Amino acid sequence: MIRYALICGDCEHEFEAWFASSAAFDAQAKKRLVTCPECAGANVTKQIMAPSVKSPRKTAARAEAEKLAAEFAAKARDHVEKNFDYVGDSFADEARAMYYGETEDRPIWGATTPEESAALREEGVPAAPLPPAFTPKRPKQAKPKTGLN
Repeated sequence: MIRYALICGDCEHEFEAWFASSAAFDAQAKKRLVTCPECAGANVTKQIMAPSVKSPRKTAARAEAEKLAAEFAAKARDHVEKNFDYVGDSFADEARAMYYGETEDRPIWGATTPEESAALREEGVPAAPLPPAFTPKRPKQAKPKTGLN
């Protein structure tokens, strides 16, 4: 597959399109099958394009960014693990109890079903999913740390 930057000779609209090969573009253009998405004109030609080349500088910059992101995610996971109580599948009940003042506020994390998550939103209970990169491994025998159960 090859991507071409194209221009319409009728309305000067610039756009991109993919073709199986250079010959495929030439054959379709000759038959006037390549048309402008703006004006439907068939006077479409290729534009000059720079090749897509990866530079070592971009690769090094990307590697550094990925390293920093991984370090940040590890710190976030560590923070959640050390400072939040894992309440497992009781998350919705625990969050709701804190919201309604039935139990003391504390940072928690756990799991909900999509239905429980929607119900929390509808009730105005502040809760948000942890991105997978920030989620610690679940404790093997996690038990809620409150008297709700």
